[in-house]
Amino acid sequence: MSHVVKLPTVEDTREFGRRLAGLLQPGDLVLLTGPLGAGKTALTQGIGAGLGVLGAVTSPTFVIARVHRPDPAQGGRVALVHADAYRLGTAVDPRAEIDDLDLDASVDESVTVVEWGEGLVEQLVDAHLRVRLDRHDDDTRIVELEPVGGDWARRIAVVPGA
Repeated sequence: MSHVVKLPTVEDTREFGRRLAGLLQPGDLVLLTGPLGAGKTALTQGIGAGLGVLGAVTSPTFVIARVHRPDPAQGGRVALVHADAYRLGTAVDPRAEIDDLDLDASVDESVTVVEWGEGLVEQLVDAHLRVRLDRHDDDTRIVELEPVGGDWARRIAVVPGA
């Protein structure tokens, strides 16, 4: 069972990410899908803020993955691994490229958020959260949270605004 949320602004998208971070724990994998400009990075910025991580969360398109360590001064409790598989779509073997990132080495102790990772990273964990984002002409975002296995259905049922 999925949950759909309408978010009027980019800042609302970030705030929703902050709320979503409240239910995330080490070992979680969140897959973000949606067209360019839908708000995947904005949502991840909110998740980073909610997790209390160090450094600005920016799109990792050209570096492919960034690790943001928790900031104890901000109440940080878990690292955020933010990856973007967009450029890997043109690779001869995108799964090999994902393997080279060694995401499985940190997945157990971090929250891992992967943009454009559908079909490439699901095997890292037994269960994950798929988040589909879409942006309308008026800049409104529609976010659909889709639980895939584990206890995700129960967890997302308590997300405020979902």
